[in-house]
Amino acid sequence: TFEKINTVLFNVLKLVMKLSPIGAFGGMAYTIGKFGFASLALLGKLLLTFYITGFLFVFVVLYLICRFYKLSLWMLLGYIKEEILIVLGSSSSEAVLPSVMQKLTAAGCQKEVVGLVIPTGYSFNLDGTTIYLSMSVIFLAQVFKIDLTIGQQLTIIGILLLTSKGAAGVTGSGFLVLASTLTAIKVIPIEGLALLIGVDRFISEGRAIINFIGNTVATVVIAKSENEIDMETYNRVVEKRKPWEEL
Repeated sequence: TFEKINTVLFNVLKLVMKLSPIGAFGGMAYTIGKFGFASLALLGKLLLTFYITGFLFVFVVLYLICRFYKLSLWMLLGYIKEEILIVLGSSSSEAVLPSVMQKLTAAGCQKEVVGLVIPTGYSFNLDGTTIYLSMSVIFLAQVFKIDLTIGQQLTIIGILLLTSKGAAGVTGSGFLVLASTLTAIKVIPIEGLALLIGVDRFISEGRAIINFIGNTVATVVIAKSENEIDMETYNRVVEKRKPWEEL
């Protein structure tokens, strides 16, 4: 029975993935029809800013954290490159949850640490979603020419810290969390979400990848800081990229 349910769920997921380009096209068409072609320039700037910020977060912030703990970010990214490609294609970091847990355990991280940090990270360590939410709120405030005071900005940050914890690692969850955030702050018109529909699909891929890499790095770093990792195994498996299935 469980296998049948699992098969049905995967078939539904495949259907959603096949139809997602149509949804993205429809969202873009709606945005252009409602706000005009001029909106594309604004959305392009938002998209570019998001990916630049995400790039800096991964290759500067996470790199420095790994370096502090004497870990190689590049080798770790090479070790999980297959999962990164799956996340890119599905726009969902949860799609590779079982695989990355097995890989990190095979790389020397204690099973208890992996089993705690990875699932918890999907609720409390969504770096990409947090970047997206904060940028989108500021973007919409600028579109509607709303000058946010320092107090309002701090309030928004506090609300984002709460609402972002409800985001799952599935496609589109960040957009729903943004809607709940705008409803809570009651400063920026929630109608502004219509402007973001056209690019949400493209941003969703970046969100998912940043979330996934952030959780993976966090697991390895916590395992090492707590002495819950066999570094000899880690170096042999990750840095030499030995296929984990052979272990």
